[in-house]
Amino acid sequence: MPEANKVKRETCPASHITLGLQCGGSDGYSGISANPALGAAVDILVRNGGTAILSETPEIYGAEHLLTRRAASRAVGEKLIERIRWWEDYTAKLGGDMNNNPSPGNKAGGLTTILEKSLGAAAKGGTTALMAVYKYAEPVSARGFVFMDTPGYDPVSATGQVAGGANMICFTTGRGSAYGCKPSPSLKLATNTALWNRQEEDMDINCGVIVDGKASIQDVGQQFFELILKTASGQPSKSEIFGYGDDEFAPWVLGPTM
Repeated sequence: MPEANKVKRETCPASHITLGLQCGGSDGYSGISANPALGAAVDILVRNGGTAILSETPEIYGAEHLLTRRAASRAVGEKLIERIRWWEDYTAKLGGDMNNNPSPGNKAGGLTTILEKSLGAAAKGGTTALMAVYKYAEPVSARGFVFMDTPGYDPVSATGQVAGGANMICFTTGRGSAYGCKPSPSLKLATNTALWNRQEEDMDINCGVIVDGKASIQDVGQQFFELILKTASGQPSKSEIFGYGDDEFAPWVLGPTM
């Protein structure tokens, strides 16, 4: 404690921020509001030297070509495809299918195929080059936009991102997933205004204004980037105010985990 008490707050650049990008309880609005808005914020962060980790390999299935096109090198692109092939083999051995997605909740929210879900999920990563691909919980050393291989199950995925160095989680949801994360604060982006109105106490920003025609993706992306900076500077997230996150530690265990 005496050593910890010597630490003093000081100004530091946004390059110290590493975001873990998550989506859960997705709906038909995810790919046109919250995910693109988060992607716009990621682009701003990357321009300022920060890092963003896209994950959930089963949920980019069918959209991997959008990421390989952005790979900084052939080796990076091939590493991503290798992880896709691993998942195809993994699910086949367990009697599953990579196309056995989206979840019942996703379907109730308006998503009908894994391709719809994947195209929307990939939008969280913005538009900059894909700098590196990492295995689960592997320490992230590259700066910029990177990918980490994780299951699609949000607590397991986010746990791997935090283990790899994410000091903040950004979580888009259209169905109202309640998620907190310790030690890294979790910011939740609502995809539609109806959800925001129902769960404003648990959501950090309303991206439904994009669907409502009241703001652009870039406007909300800039607003959310500013919220990222405020949260990194100590402003509590809604999850922290509620005390969510104590029970969200969920490593990738042996057995089928999608």
